[in-house]
Amino acid sequence: MPLPSSLPLRLAALATSLAAALALLPCATQAQDNGRFAVGAQVGTPGLGLQAQWAVTPKVVLRGGYDVLNWDREQTYKGIDYDAKVDFKSPGAFVDLHPFDNGFLIWGGAYFGSRKIDLDATPTSSVDIGGATFTPAQVGALTGKIELASTAPFLGLGYDNTFALNGRLGFRVLAGAAFGDKPKVDLDARGGTLSNDPAFRARLDNEEREIQDEADKYKVLPVVQAGLNFRF
Repeated sequence: MPLPSSLPLRLAALATSLAAALALLPCATQAQDNGRFAVGAQVGTPGLGLQAQWAVTPKVVLRGGYDVLNWDREQTYKGIDYDAKVDFKSPGAFVDLHPFDNGFLIWGGAYFGSRKIDLDATPTSSVDIGGATFTPAQVGALTGKIELASTAPFLGLGYDNTFALNGRLGFRVLAGAAFGDKPKVDLDARGGTLSNDPAFRARLDNEEREIQDEADKYKVLPVVQAGLNFRF
C-alpha cells in the first residue's frame, strides 16, 4: 500500500495547524457579488485534481472534484518484494462550512470511484509463503490486487479564502481523513511447478490473509491537499 510511513499524518497535523492559524487572521466578509462560482486545481495525497465550487451562502459552499494518482513503486509484503502500481481515480462531492464567515472551514463529503493497487513479483530466491519456504521454480510469478472501498466518507478542516475576499484568485489548504471498508486483497501464483498444487494453494491463501491484515490498517487514509482557485 502507499503511504506506509507517518509522513501524511505529520502533514495533516501541519495543515490543520496552519488552517487554524489562518482562521484567526482578520478577513473581509464574503463578497459574493463578485461571483458565486470558482474553479481550481489541487495537489495532495489523493493525487492531482480539478474542482468546481459554488457558494450557496457566505457560510455554505458546495464543491465537486476529481483527483487522479498513478504511482509505481516497490513494496514489500511478508518479505517478498512486489512491483506495486497505484491507480486511484477519486471523484468527490463535499460541503464546506465557514462558521466564522472567513476562510476557515469544516468540510465533509465522500470520495468515490476506483482505487486499486496491482502487485507483481517474480522471486529470484527462495521465499516464505504462508509459513513455508518455496523455490522460485515452485512459485513462478506472483500477482495480486488490493482494492479499496469505492466509497469513502470524509471529514476535515481547512482554510479557503476564495469567497472570503474581493479578488478573483483564492487558495486553500485542507486536511482530514477518508474512511472506508477494509480493502479487498487477492493473491495468485502462475507458472510455477506447484502453482496448482493444493498444499501450495493453501499456503498462498494464508499469505493472502496475512497481506489482508496489513492492508486493513488503510481503512482510514489521511488526506492533505493544497490548491488555487479562480472565481467568476
